[in-house]
Amino acid sequence: MMTKNKIVTVIICSVLFSCKVMADWQTLNPSGEATARHENGVVAHDNKVFVIGGRGIKAVEVYDPISNSWRKNNPTPIEFHHVTPVSFDGKILLVTGLTGRYPKEPPLSHVWEYDPRTDKWRTIFEIPKERRRGGAGVTVYQGKIYIVGGIKLGHTSGTSNMVDVYDPKAKSWTILTDAPHIRDHANAAILDGKLIAFGGRNSSYHEPEEFGAFMRQVNDKIDVYDIQSGIWKTLKIRLPIPTAGAGAVVYNNRLYYTGGEHAPTPANNRTVSFELTSKTWQEEGKLNRGRHGTNAVLIGNQMYIAMGSGNKGGGPELNSIEVLTLK
Repeated sequence: MMTKNKIVTVIICSVLFSCKVMADWQTLNPSGEATARHENGVVAHDNKVFVIGGRGIKAVEVYDPISNSWRKNNPTPIEFHHVTPVSFDGKILLVTGLTGRYPKEPPLSHVWEYDPRTDKWRTIFEIPKERRRGGAGVTVYQGKIYIVGGIKLGHTSGTSNMVDVYDPKAKSWTILTDAPHIRDHANAAILDGKLIAFGGRNSSYHEPEEFGAFMRQVNDKIDVYDIQSGIWKTLKIRLPIPTAGAGAVVYNNRLYYTGGEHAPTPANNRTVSFELTSKTWQEEGKLNRGRHGTNAVLIGNQMYIAMGSGNKGGGPELNSIEVLTLK
């Protein structure tokens, strides 16, 4: 891979974090130019990085790590943003998301399916009206797609603690037990066979003289759902860098969390990782450019994050991609 930055390792030790040697994120320099965007989705599919949606109607763009290059596919049929795409059975699915203009962006009414082989989209399932939202945490486990939290109406109202599971094979939607805390612009992951809800904020919160007061309402609580028993619990340990619109992956049963938006103007550039059994956080390398409003994905032991916004709010929109080698 061609990079702009050399690989550097540093040793970090503190009271809150364990001591380790950290590898830095590398900013890649691919051939072809990607489109700057934010509030987009990123998904790993067929060992490539697919970037989907963002504000406005934009092309699906594909990064190939082998050739270190971008490829531009057709634009999406409608505007998709605040989406977390998932790869399933040869297709890419959007099971939650928003469309339209800020701040009253309506949620998607249907599950959308994208076929990368034909570069075509179609709707495959109508989402129950009361369960529609965007900015939710989304993850796949044992052939089913879990959706946690999200907001029903853009950045105005309806931040929720709803939990649902969509079965793409059976084309069925099942309502599960509500999570302990509401959150949108959030994340979900499977760790030790448990569903973990983390990150995000309450974008329904506004003050009379400050509509955007929700920027400060970040959620540092970590909720854990036992899928077998249907019981939620909240860990005593908290997210050390509570942000919204961050990226997360799981590798070797360890959760990695990076980026995101919070009250300070620059987007977060720190990366931390979490181990559920010991309930400890560990500091990882820093992004070269803090960013939010995007996802992170895993290919092999390579964690990628692409596009997003460099500062709190809608800009500057980025078109760069970074990679971190996990060990």
